[in-house]
Amino acid sequence: MQLTEHFNLKEFTRSSTAKARGINNTLSPTAEADLSVIRNLKNLCVLVLEPLREHISRPLVISSGYRSPRLNAAVGGAANSQHLSGQAADLKIPSVAEAREWMRWIMDNTTFDQLILEHNKSGSHWIHVSCKPNPEDNRHQVISTLLKKS
Repeated sequence: MQLTEHFNLKEFTRSSTAKARGINNTLSPTAEADLSVIRNLKNLCVLVLEPLREHISRPLVISSGYRSPRLNAAVGGAANSQHLSGQAADLKIPSVAEAREWMRWIMDNTTFDQLILEHNKSGSHWIHVSCKPNPEDNRHQVISTLLKKS
């Protein structure tokens, strides 16, 4: 299912952890419970990800999008993670310097709830970005670096 011009639902539901552990992380466009999550993912794409992609003129890679409750627990996600409702995505980054440029652009040109440059103990870095369904509810919270335990 295509969410926007450059993003499809599969990008936000695929997960190597889910695959390895046999966790169903799919969403159905015909299931009432999933429609809210799909709307939230589309909102995130329209308000943040499509504008960023247009600005950088190349594809963005989603490393983590929607997470079912079981997948969220398996990856050690927060109990109230916005990934559970389709309001958040983690983006692979080419470098920390470029990630900081992307973050500055997002701050200046989009409406977002949280924007975090995260990393883990093994040295991997990524950008976490979220957007609430009602743009007026977005906190515009920015955290320049956050160490994740896992």
